[in-house]
Amino acid sequence: MEPFRFRLDNSTGVPVYRQLIDQVLLAISAGTLQGGGQLPTVRQVAVDLAINPNTVMRAYRELEIRGSLTTQQGLGTFVTLKGVKEDDAQRQARLSRLAADCASKAGAEGFSVRELSDRLSEMVAGDGRRR
Repeated sequence: MEPFRFRLDNSTGVPVYRQLIDQVLLAISAGTLQGGGQLPTVRQVAVDLAINPNTVMRAYRELEIRGSLTTQQGLGTFVTLKGVKEDDAQRQARLSRLAADCASKAGAEGFSVRELSDRLSEMVAGDGRRR
């Protein structure tokens, strides 16, 4: 299995640490990251994304406080075995941000919200082929 990799999108206006948190939570809920799975080191993420290590530490620390990650000194940072506990309001807020980002990007590319909605419906129906 390929190691987990973070991606940044500087066009969204979402702070970097928040993007890191959202990506971990999304990967856990999607099953890409599973309990016991190891995340890249703070130093590796900072080097890969050309960001300050303190930003990565902030994201990892917040995820630890939420109970999503655990750090074992000398071994690394891992997804907790109990998984993510996120209340419905937080989950819906995250989904709203994702939908707004997606609609904004589609609009910048000249697509209407209707075209985006139609494509998403096609993907759900199993017809996610690129045209």
